[in-house]
Amino acid sequence: MNAIPTARLHGKTALITGGSSGIGLATARLFRAEGARLAITGRDPDSLARAQAELGADTLAIRSNTGRLDEIAALMAQLRADCGRLDVLFVNAGIAKATPFDRVTEDQFDEIMATNFKGAFFTIQQALPLLADKASVIVTTSIANRKGSPDYSVYAASKAALHSLVQSLGPALSGRGIRVNAISPGPVATPMFGRAGLPTELMQARKRALAEKSPLKRLAAPEEIARAALFLASDDSSYMVGAEIVVDGAISLV
Repeated sequence: MNAIPTARLHGKTALITGGSSGIGLATARLFRAEGARLAITGRDPDSLARAQAELGADTLAIRSNTGRLDEIAALMAQLRADCGRLDVLFVNAGIAKATPFDRVTEDQFDEIMATNFKGAFFTIQQALPLLADKASVIVTTSIANRKGSPDYSVYAASKAALHSLVQSLGPALSGRGIRVNAISPGPVATPMFGRAGLPTELMQARKRALAEKSPLKRLAAPEEIARAALFLASDDSSYMVGAEIVVDGAISLV
């Protein structure tokens, strides 16, 4: 007889930062379907409330700004009290703002780097006491860390820093069996496009242009990135450390 497949995250507790929309919410849905106990974070209370209503009352939805170290500390304290441990940490929260290089301000630079890099760094650091042995840490990078983009110089630099961080932490945390890996998405059809700071008409034109760059002639769906996150979260990727899975429809190859 064939064995009955079991939920790949059964009995595991997962935290997804930036889990109230886009890639984070799609991953939360998939992790829940695979048996995980969920905690998600986000900055917008309304988005968090909608996500929790969809995912279920047993999902821990915490308002937290990844760019603030005091809020990261408060988040970890709440997780310690409510969950006790983490088996999966998906460091996914991030922002992108389109600005020509010569117009980037110090405040804008600091905001993007604080959220995308500093926040990710200290989220992982402060989660260490909660991470179970053999836990999986997943970081969302971007193909911008390899190709760059004229209007996203700070965003691309922050994602390149995350790529380097994953390679540093992979061997550093492997003594406890903690696996640190990354997912590098190409353009994804998420609400982040609407928050990138461009006029709607220009953003729609940019989305069409990005879709044309892919041999698949479309943007990724958030669910396609979520499936890569599930692979890294589960024991299916047990021998992967310091790796970056590129999910970009071959855009980085053309």
